[in-house]
Amino acid sequence: MKLGDLISTRALVAGCVLAVAIFVFGQRRVSVEPVAEFRDVIDLTHPVSSQHTSQFAALKTAPLATRIEAPANYASSLWTVGQIPPARLVAPLVVLDVRTGVKSNPDYQVSMADLIQWEKENGPIPMGAIVMARSGWESKWKSAQTYGNADKRGAMHFPSYSPDAAKFLTEGRNVIGLGIDTLSVAPAASKNSAVYQYTLSHSVYQLDNVANLDRAPARGAIAMIAPDKLENGLSAPVRILALVR
Repeated sequence: MKLGDLISTRALVAGCVLAVAIFVFGQRRVSVEPVAEFRDVIDLTHPVSSQHTSQFAALKTAPLATRIEAPANYASSLWTVGQIPPARLVAPLVVLDVRTGVKSNPDYQVSMADLIQWEKENGPIPMGAIVMARSGWESKWKSAQTYGNADKRGAMHFPSYSPDAAKFLTEGRNVIGLGIDTLSVAPAASKNSAVYQYTLSHSVYQLDNVANLDRAPARGAIAMIAPDKLENGLSAPVRILALVR
């Protein structure tokens, strides 16, 4: 066999082997290694239907959707939803369980005592965390009447944060987000409340109607906040995920 024919034959064989290898491996599912080691991903977001939206329209509040309130709600010079830096949308997650206090008081406010107890059991709240309060109010979420818990005068009653707790978390622990499983982190969803104005004025965004906090650990998870990037948005629906190590 001539040298040229030998080279051509070897090239043909090599090409066939390569083609077969590509075909065989192409039939297999490639296992993609995770970027980080997380054992679970928990969706902390409520699904929303048109029925839910119409139910809550009667309450004259924001929609039932899990949502974010941007600092620009306090002052136009602060971040809108679309301007919140991406680095502030991923942070350690802290879950405060305040259901015991809520049982005897629908107007219960997360207190300094709750924060002290949490730190006693779990260590200091990480600096720059996103803090969520689990009040157990999520069980009322499907009913507009019980979720808003309005009295005969139309005033709403549901758990929220106290001014002292909000101030400590903002100044003492530099939290970047404050969330809860009720209509608002502020008492009676009032934009005039100290909690509402103080946190937003310090560029701490608020997360309302958070779901599935019973599945999230008290500490150790990472929260990922993914709102619609609304350039001039003061609030927006948001998808919240907890990455559990």
